[in-house]
Amino acid sequence: MNFFEECFSVFQKGGPVMYLILLCSLLVVTIGIERFMYYRCLKNDMKGFIEKITPVLERSDWQSALQLCQKEEGIVATVAMQGIQCFQNHVYHMESVLEGEAAAAVAGLKENLTHLDTIVTIAPLLGLLGTVVGMIQSFSVMNVKAGQPMAITGGVGEALIATASGLCVAILAMAVYSYFNHRLDKTITQIEQVCTLLIKQIKRENRHEIA
Repeated sequence: MNFFEECFSVFQKGGPVMYLILLCSLLVVTIGIERFMYYRCLKNDMKGFIEKITPVLERSDWQSALQLCQKEEGIVATVAMQGIQCFQNHVYHMESVLEGEAAAAVAGLKENLTHLDTIVTIAPLLGLLGTVVGMIQSFSVMNVKAGQPMAITGGVGEALIATASGLCVAILAMAVYSYFNHRLDKTITQIEQVCTLLIKQIKRENRHEIA
């Protein structure tokens, strides 16, 4: 019996709930790949972008700041570009515009991450369900054979396969969720930094115009 046949045999011993656990694992892998490709398309050096745009805004060179945003094409740069364009077009309530752009950007970053969080919770429960059902069958009078105590202990061992599988899927989902949640928090912080910088500079410009 080769490795794949052994894996399939163990899978079958876990009971019908193993198909649900397998579905959860496929969802984790699919979401992980999709999120990796999405984040890969984003600019990673947004800290460098903030360092570049800060002195440009401080000297009120709004056109150069806009060109810098267009050149970077990152998610933080996109939010900054919307704020600069609003200022140049004399749009009122610019803070609300920035909040809306930031919320839209964050929504794209968070997409599908809630599914991972759900799988972290549901996978161990599915495993536990499979184990409970397996143990009920193991302790059934119909399964107890005279002079064969292994009929029960062997069945319990097979029932625990579902719990082990559910825990493995939950651990994988937690690892993927934690990785992308860390990247999400980092990007949100950078968006907040650039929004604060824009609002601060625009308020300074307005005070100079009033004076």
